[in-house]
Amino acid sequence: MQMIEPCFTRFKSPIDSYTLPERFTFPFYYQPHPLCLVAAKELQDTLIKLPLSLFDYNESGKMFGVLIVKNKQGTLGYLSGFSGALAENNELRHFVPLVDDSTKAEFFKNEQKMINELNNQVILLEANPDLALKKQILAHLLSSAEQATSQLHSKNLRQRQARKARRVLAEKSLLDAEFIQLKEQLAKESVADKNELKYLKLTWQEKTIKAQQAVDSLFDVITSIKNKRSSMSKTLQQKLFAQYRFLNINQEVKNLTDLFIDTAFHNKYGVPPAGAGDCAAPKLLQYAFKVGLQPIALAEFWWGKSPKSEVRQHKNFYTACIGKCQPILTHMLSGMIIDDNPMLKNLSKDKNVEIIYQDDVMAVIDKPSELLSVPGKSISDCVHSRMKLLFPKATGPLIVHRLDMSTSGLMVIALTKQAHKNLQQQFIKRTVEKRYVALLSGCPKQLIDQKEGLINLPLAGDFDDRPRQMVCFDTGKEAQTKWQRVGFEEQNGQTLTRVHLYPKTGRTHQLRVHCAHHLGFNTPIVGDDLYGTTAKRLHLHAETLKLKHPTAGEVIEFYAAAKF
Repeated sequence: MQMIEPCFTRFKSPIDSYTLPERFTFPFYYQPHPLCLVAAKELQDTLIKLPLSLFDYNESGKMFGVLIVKNKQGTLGYLSGFSGALAENNELRHFVPLVDDSTKAEFFKNEQKMINELNNQVILLEANPDLALKKQILAHLLSSAEQATSQLHSKNLRQRQARKARRVLAEKSLLDAEFIQLKEQLAKESVADKNELKYLKLTWQEKTIKAQQAVDSLFDVITSIKNKRSSMSKTLQQKLFAQYRFLNINQEVKNLTDLFIDTAFHNKYGVPPAGAGDCAAPKLLQYAFKVGLQPIALAEFWWGKSPKSEVRQHKNFYTACIGKCQPILTHMLSGMIIDDNPMLKNLSKDKNVEIIYQDDVMAVIDKPSELLSVPGKSISDCVHSRMKLLFPKATGPLIVHRLDMSTSGLMVIALTKQAHKNLQQQFIKRTVEKRYVALLSGCPKQLIDQKEGLINLPLAGDFDDRPRQMVCFDTGKEAQTKWQRVGFEEQNGQTLTRVHLYPKTGRTHQLRVHCAHHLGFNTPIVGDDLYGTTAKRLHLHAETLKLKHPTAGEVIEFYAAAKF
């Protein structure tokens, strides 16, 4: 479908009462501006009217974005975009186009045609009946050689055992001269057996080498074509990366290869990640810069069915992905005044750590939300640094286990090396009993029907969007959470659910993902800014902790009530 200008959309709703933001959206952590909410609602009303053929409801949904802009006449409006393609359409009416239009270029068509021709040659050669026959002959010869060699080896083994028995018997019954003569005879027989095996192996080797050469001669042609195809594909790929030229407000241009050259992904794989540059946010900004529209605010939301692995809920807003978009958007937003990155702020500097228990070898604390367990990249204030100040004579690493920055609750601190080793072993062996309390942002059907249960969803890090985790049944690590329903609560006209969570494993973000993922509760924890929506805090608290004292050995249990 051909894109019809303009992509600039005027608001249908009245917007005179809205105040414009002073800074542009920080795309990796934000609350949608009210104007973005209006634009998103208007876009969603449009999506409902789009042909169903554009959406494959057997698959997952799609990320859409809106960019509030001001045109050269000073009129406010918005641009709409989507990540990737819709039903193999990259360009749809009223949606911004791809950053890269090289698929229309003559060089792309010609080189893609040559690559396709090479691919067809490989298919034909691999399906060649002569190749199949020669492979069958080779396989038969190898099998026959192995069988014949094995049979002769077994025969020689029996003859060797017989010679040994003859030698033992002769040593007792024959005279010295006769025994010497027999030994010489047995030695000759042994040499004969070895030579027979040697010549048999050489005979079969000659036959199999000829058969292998016949197969290799055909495979060499296929390999040569494959190498040529691979080389052409890599060259075309680099040309395509070079076609992805991203603008910023100062009209400075950088291509995809340049933007990812120093990233961890490029260092690992040698190329930018698949799909980089095709997300909604870069496409929206590129179009605005290209046609001279002033970006005001940005927001992206998920539309449709949740994917199998990631946590994505219909109509929920999500930040730009770190792996694919951060290098691109860092360049594209250069020269603009944007919101501060809240992740660089120490939100817990005025919060106190409460000591629940303390003796000579250990302590138990109640960690406030938003305090790191260990130092971060940009924030040094954490449980570890505070414990070092509080217990200057303590030995060992202090930290035995961790809580997510946003999670509050009980943490055990080791004050000696011996205590640290003992306590850490208890966590490793999963003998420590932990109970968390969480408030879910809804009323899941599963919790209406059942009082307790088990969520078993393996987790793996989302390499494209750190620090998010995702459910992965192929490479994910085992993650199990036992749960109990506590009750339902009404807050601001919404029914929330309070639950107790008992993690059997301790994976990163385990409780948050198990609650938010559609195969779990499909209901994020209140205030989950990664897998749900933001609030004053994440309503997740480590409430009880039960373990053995590292030196006395008795079982001790601690409790700290949640402040929500």
